[in-house]
Amino acid sequence: MLKKTKRRYVAVSIDSETNVEPRQFTDAVWTAITKLYGEHGASESGLTVIEYEVDKKFAVLRVNNAAATMIRAALASITRVADKPAAVHVQVTSGTLKALREKSKIIFC
Repeated sequence: MLKKTKRRYVAVSIDSETNVEPRQFTDAVWTAITKLYGEHGASESGLTVIEYEVDKKFAVLRVNNAAATMIRAALASITRVADKPAAVHVQVTSGTLKALREKSKIIFC
């Protein structure tokens, strides 16, 4: 019998002068993970973009619990998105989406 995978939800803000499209952001995150941890590390991350708000410049990511620190490090290493200067800041990490939204009401408003 397979074990259920524990997950973490990570709310991030994108600091950029221009709006970043969801696909550009996703590509930048995958590139950062692959550069730091290789293909094997990227496959273990279980990364999925749950929500992305272009106007508010924030995203919610779902990752495997064991890879949460890896993802935080990879997000901190992002300096460019779509060849434009950008930074990604982790705001809140939680075990459920409900708790994530309660912790970050100020961010999501």
